[in-house]
Amino acid sequence: MRIDKYLWCVRYYKTRSIATTACKKGQVKVNNDAVKPSREVFAQDIIELRKNQINYKLRVNDIPESRIGAKLVDIYRTDLTPKEQFEAQELLKYAKDYYRKKGVGRPTKKDRRDIDDFTDEND
Repeated sequence: MRIDKYLWCVRYYKTRSIATTACKKGQVKVNNDAVKPSREVFAQDIIELRKNQINYKLRVNDIPESRIGAKLVDIYRTDLTPKEQFEAQELLKYAKDYYRKKGVGRPTKKDRRDIDDFTDEND
């Protein structure tokens, strides 16, 4: 099975064209080699892919016939992604919240209305 079709079948990408684009950009590696979308994938191959700033690592257990349900994904792959990748993603989310508080900067619509009400009362 092609690598782009496999990643689509095991639900790492929503569409096959997105999986193909990721392969073309070099975000997918099979056994530490950057691959084209047409590369065949076999059982026991190690796939590394970068998606949403997380480096996923998985082992191919079996090849599905077609796209499978989310509950059956673990039959066809083993997730080897280190937990540090997900923890780093959580820290990044908190860093973004700290960097820019909601409502700071340009006033929201509610802030503008409050300001207008305040200035109308003073007139």
